[in-house]
Amino acid sequence: MGKSRKDAVIRPVGFGPVTAGRSQQNHYAIIDIGSNSVRLVVYDQLGRAPLPRFNEKSLCRLGEGLAQTGAIAPENFGRTVEALRRFRAIADAMGVSRTDVIATEAIRRATNGPELVRLIEAETGLKIRVLSGAEEARFAALGVVSGFFRPVGLVGDMGGGSLEVAEALDDTVGDRWVSLPLGALPVEALLAEGLGAAKSRIDAMLKTELPPSLTKPTFYPVGGGWRALARVHMMSVGAPIHVVHGYTVAPDELRDFARQLYRMSPDQLAALPGMPTRRVRTVPAAALLLDRVLKRLDPDIVTFSALGLREGWLYSQLSERERSLDPLIEGAQLIGLPLARVPGFAAELVRWTAGLFPDETLGDTRLRVAVCALSDHAWRDHPDVRAEESFRRLLHFPFIGIDHAERVFLASAIHARYGGRADAPYLRPANRLLSKAGRKRTQVLGRALTLAYRLSAGMPKVLAGSRLRIDADCVHLQVGDAARVPDSEAVMDRMKLLANAIGIKRFTIETLAEQD
Repeated sequence: MGKSRKDAVIRPVGFGPVTAGRSQQNHYAIIDIGSNSVRLVVYDQLGRAPLPRFNEKSLCRLGEGLAQTGAIAPENFGRTVEALRRFRAIADAMGVSRTDVIATEAIRRATNGPELVRLIEAETGLKIRVLSGAEEARFAALGVVSGFFRPVGLVGDMGGGSLEVAEALDDTVGDRWVSLPLGALPVEALLAEGLGAAKSRIDAMLKTELPPSLTKPTFYPVGGGWRALARVHMMSVGAPIHVVHGYTVAPDELRDFARQLYRMSPDQLAALPGMPTRRVRTVPAAALLLDRVLKRLDPDIVTFSALGLREGWLYSQLSERERSLDPLIEGAQLIGLPLARVPGFAAELVRWTAGLFPDETLGDTRLRVAVCALSDHAWRDHPDVRAEESFRRLLHFPFIGIDHAERVFLASAIHARYGGRADAPYLRPANRLLSKAGRKRTQVLGRALTLAYRLSAGMPKVLAGSRLRIDADCVHLQVGDAARVPDSEAVMDRMKLLANAIGIKRFTIETLAEQD
C-alpha cells in the first residue's frame, strides 16, 4: 500500500521569499508523444505553479492500427517526425532552456518504435524517454497530486492507446496501479464491433484487472477525451465556470450523460455546444469507457483534472522543497505580487487578517493567503470596473490547487475588496457554488482588505501599527502611532462595511497600548 493520509507532507501555507521574481526564469518545455497526438507545452518556468505560454498538438495517431499490425503506419511515422521538427524550432525560437521529451504506449509497443525514436533524435537532437506502463500511471497520478490540495482518490488517465489507473494519496502516489489497453483508439475499435460487444469486453477486462477496492472517495479523470466530455457537460448544464480543472460531478449524473454521448451520431456530437471538432471521433469511446469505469469503481464523486502525465513529469523534476509549496499560493504570488504597488504589503495583510475567522481550517487559510496575494493586482484598472472585471478574470484564471467553489471564493473576495456589491446580479450563478457561510466569508475578508488599504495607504509599516479585533457585538480597529488616523469619514465608512458584512452594528477606533 502507499503512504496513508496521516503521513502526508504538510505544505507550508505562506509566502516564499523569491516567488515574485521567478517569472523571469528561463522557459521549460515538455513534448509528449502519445498514441493519438503529439503535444508541445512551453511553460513560463520549471516551478510549482507553471503557466503554459504555448500549447500545440498534432494528431499523429501512432496507435492507429497498432493492435492489428504491431507497427506504426508509415504515414503516421513521417507525420510524427515532422511534428517534432516543428516543435524543436518553436522551442528554440522561444528561448526554451530545457526541453524534455516523453513517449508512451504506442512507441513502447510498436515493433518500429525504437526506429522512430532513433530518427527523431537524429533529426532534432532531442532525447526521448520512453515510459513504462508503471511510469505512465505514476506520472499521471503525480499530475493530480501537483494540481489539487491533498487529493485522495483514484486517477484514471485515458490516452490514445491505454488507460492507466493509480492512487493519489495526499502528496504521494500509492503502490497499486494498472495499465490496460483501453485508450481511445482500442475502445473505438471495440465500438466498431457493436455497442453490446464493446461493453462486455471492457467490463470483463475491468473486472479482472481493476479491483473495486482501490482508493475512494474521488475519481479523477485525466486525458483529452475526458476533458472534452467535461467541457460539453459544463455547457449542457449551464455551469457558471468553464474550466475543466476542478470540475466536480456526481457519478450517476455523469454516467447518464456519457450514455447519451456514445449513442449519438457524429453529426449530433458535432452540434453539441462546447464539443471540440477534433474530438468528435473519439468522444464516444471516451464516454463509453468513463461509464464502465464509474460503474466498476463506484466513487463518491468525480473531479476532472486538467493536469496529468506532463504535469506529473514536471512535478517530479522539482526539488523536495519546491514540491512542498502550495500551488495555489505560488500561483497567486506569481500573478498578484508583481502587479501590486507594494508587493511586500500582501504578507502584512496575511498577518493582519489572521484573526478574522476563529474556526479557520488549513484549507480556509490557504484561500485567505491567496486572496491577500491578489488583493492589489487590479489597481491600474478604472475604479468603475475593478470589481466586476476582477471577478470575471479570477473566476477563469488557470490557477491550480483549486476546485470550482474555491475559485468562486477567490473571485468573490477580491470583488468585495474592490467595493463590489454583494447583490450584483452577475455574482449569482457562480455564488451558488458557495454555502451561505462561504459567501459571508468572502464579504468579511474582502471588506477587511478594503479597510486595510484605506487605513494604511498600502504601506506595510503603517498596517503593522494596527490591529483588527472582532468581538461578538463590536469591530475594534486598534491603532498605534504609525497607523494613527483622524476619525475620518473614509475609514469609518469602511469600518461600517466590514461590520455590516460580519452582521454587527458597533465599530470603534481605539488607541493601541504601547506594549502591544
